[in-house]
Amino acid sequence: MLQKTWDKRGTPPIAVIGAGIAGAWQALLFAKAGHEVTLHERGNDAMTRATSHWAGGMLAPWCESEVSEPLVTRLGLRSLALWREHVPDTPFNGSLVVAHPRDRSDFERFARMTSGHQRLQRDAVSKLEPSLDGRFRDALFFPDEGHVEPRRVLPELRARIRAAGGRIEFGSAPELADIEGLAIDCRGLAARDVFPDLRGVKGEEIIVETDEIVLSRPVRLMHPRWPLYIIPRERNCFMIGATSIEREDDGVSVRSALELLSAAYAVHPAFGEARIVEIGAGLRPAFPDNLPRIAIDKDHIAVNGLYRHGFLLAPALAELTLGYVARGEIDNEVMQCK
Repeated sequence: MLQKTWDKRGTPPIAVIGAGIAGAWQALLFAKAGHEVTLHERGNDAMTRATSHWAGGMLAPWCESEVSEPLVTRLGLRSLALWREHVPDTPFNGSLVVAHPRDRSDFERFARMTSGHQRLQRDAVSKLEPSLDGRFRDALFFPDEGHVEPRRVLPELRARIRAAGGRIEFGSAPELADIEGLAIDCRGLAARDVFPDLRGVKGEEIIVETDEIVLSRPVRLMHPRWPLYIIPRERNCFMIGATSIEREDDGVSVRSALELLSAAYAVHPAFGEARIVEIGAGLRPAFPDNLPRIAIDKDHIAVNGLYRHGFLLAPALAELTLGYVARGEIDNEVMQCK
């Protein structure tokens, strides 16, 4: 177990390795708690190779409960409160789930498997999202869910880390053994030297631009293979995602591109005239059970395995890590002490 050699000299200096969403939240909460924090990132500040760069940024614990363990819902609900507290301008406009008649059974199953939603009829759907007027006879509305744009919110989190007294070093990848103080390892797939059972799950996405459609919240469309969604972003852009493929490459297949674009077209035909801005993929770090893990060793803590829930789980995991360092608190569902 981690040896608290710093107890007599107050709070330890913290070195967080990896500035994706998991590392950013670790650095933010520790800096706000009064620790001397340095956030290390091997890439540059654009972070185009980071998993977080390709994420959807949905904060949707109730929607995710359809396919996730109760632990994800529990941590996700706590994270919503932390987003509201520490990033108060986070949009919480809810999530909308829709389906066409051929996928009606999947829609009803989704309704049974989830909670926290309201069933809206056609007129209410049109009032909530005028661009969907007449497109769907009903929908499930999850009013308390939110979403962030990863490429905007990560720089905002870094600004808040600096404002709290933390330091950020890009082009920096120190070895765990060379860290003075406490190292918090948030390297994702790069941490296979610590977690050999990590695997990468590919998530493909497409960003399109059109001024013919306006959405105020993520819209999920029932799909027979995986959840597909459309997320509004700035400047008339929309992210269409995301596949979940057990392969470790960063290419986007023709099949996936057709399914993603067809899903958008099925939500609204105007997407057929949208301009494709970007097609890409990221690898999500996942353990065999697809659940997150905080591993506590004698000289460092590792936070990993956030799978497809990085933006949803990162705040709560950072709070758990801080609770352990500050007060010795253990969450037995998440933490493992070596």
